[in-house]
Amino acid sequence: MNYNEFLDISTLNKQQLLAWSNQTLVDDPPGQIPSLPAPPMLMFDRITSVEHMDKKGRIIAQQDIDLDAWFFLCHFRNDPVQPGCLGVDAIWQLLGMYCAIRGGLGSGRALGCKEVEFFGQIRPFNKVVTYEVEIRKYSKVQGTSLVIGTGKVLVDGQHIYTINDAKVGIFEGIQYADYPSKSKNSIGGGYGD
Repeated sequence: MNYNEFLDISTLNKQQLLAWSNQTLVDDPPGQIPSLPAPPMLMFDRITSVEHMDKKGRIIAQQDIDLDAWFFLCHFRNDPVQPGCLGVDAIWQLLGMYCAIRGGLGSGRALGCKEVEFFGQIRPFNKVVTYEVEIRKYSKVQGTSLVIGTGKVLVDGQHIYTINDAKVGIFEGIQYADYPSKSKNSIGGGYGD
């Protein structure tokens, strides 16, 4: 797809998500489109809805549960459950996607959240996890994009966690594309240093 089509997407299938994680989804990017993690860290199988409403919006994704998912095999062997931190990461991934679809260029970084509440769990015989994010604010200033939203995680339709005021930023000039070589961005620190 071309970049204008990318900015107008409202759904993505698994093949498109994998192409995005490989940086092959867009034929004519005007710069670096923020990456999605590749499996097994990519936390959803499809995007079912992307909506823009000025500086607000909404994005919804779904993840199919597999009995032999990597996290069930190790977390925990005698009590398999999807780690809650992966649900939080899914919300951050979706916020980064939203920034990219709104025109943010650079590398995405999770910037935190106010609070996380867990009141349920994801087990191997559940079917589908749904991630819903209400975007409260999107802004772009001097090449840096910021998005803030509240995410809900549902399993088989039951609401099991809430992530309040999750934040993601998109920053230019921090990508470490020549890994594992030691270079300018091979050591961490502040964004944009």
